[in-house]
Amino acid sequence: MDEAGSAVTAVAALEDELRRGMYDYIRRARRPVGRDEAASAVGISRKLAAFHLDKLVAAGLLCARYEPLGGIRKVGRTPKVYEPARNDIRISIPPRQHDLLAGILLDAVLDEGDQEKASQATLRVAREHGHRLGTAERERTRPGRLGAERALTRAAEVLAGYGFEPDREAPGCVRLRNCPFHPLTARSPELVCGLNHAFLQGFLAGLQARSAEAVLEPHPGECCVALRSR
Repeated sequence: MDEAGSAVTAVAALEDELRRGMYDYIRRARRPVGRDEAASAVGISRKLAAFHLDKLVAAGLLCARYEPLGGIRKVGRTPKVYEPARNDIRISIPPRQHDLLAGILLDAVLDEGDQEKASQATLRVAREHGHRLGTAERERTRPGRLGAERALTRAAEVLAGYGFEPDREAPGCVRLRNCPFHPLTARSPELVCGLNHAFLQGFLAGLQARSAEAVLEPHPGECCVALRSR
């Protein structure tokens, strides 16, 4: 299951009021919580609590393990305890990549050169981030020499996972139907579109897709960049 599907499953698991109550209680507890305590918190039986707690584990919201409560070992089976999973659950429709944007901007602030303007550092760092992504994809797939069509196909497959919603408009053109950085693009289109362009240029360079290029082609409601064969 992909990340978006996992997030939907997690949110669906919290639709049940009892599960949501136990999940909230365990998050606030800041320590491992046993089934008896979780059951008491929402006023249900231990058996029913176990059912709901294991559903929350299956949805990726809780982690479970066997551990003596309070660190005290007693005779009999070691009880099962629950803690919140250490992951964020977020759903955005259409997809957004604000973490990626924030990471680029933060790295640009931390790595700004003495002779660079902030905007120049941002574009450089965006290109470096994209280059790392493209290089990692090339090392993972080892595609060999990439002609224009294969380069655009490979790029579209990767960028789909980043929320760009690529559309093969023509054999030599991939339109990116979604801007993962919206609505921040509307606040500073020159900065964010430039950053996006640099990121995608770096990605194609890292992928060694010399037969393709990222070009600025703003369309209302879409990403400002398209990928085209040279």
